[in-house]
Amino acid sequence: MHAAISAEKQEARVAALRAEIESLETEFGRGDDAEAIVKKHIKLLHRYNEAKDATQILIGKLAAQRETTIRQIHEDLELLDD
Repeated sequence: MHAAISAEKQEARVAALRAEIESLETEFGRGDDAEAIVKKHIKLLHRYNEAKDATQILIGKLAAQRETTIRQIHEDLELLDD
């Protein structure tokens, strides 16, 4: 048997969900086509990966110049694995 939810709690929950929907629509675009959103995210992921790859190349060159390991450069710059 389910516990009854008071009308006030239910209204508060509905209001919170509506606020969350409003926030997400503002962040991701109101009424945007799902396919367009996916394409935009893929484009952004490509840009991120290109920047990350370029950064790793520079870190590799810095490690070679300093005659140390890439891992040591990561530790020196406080770059985390996650």
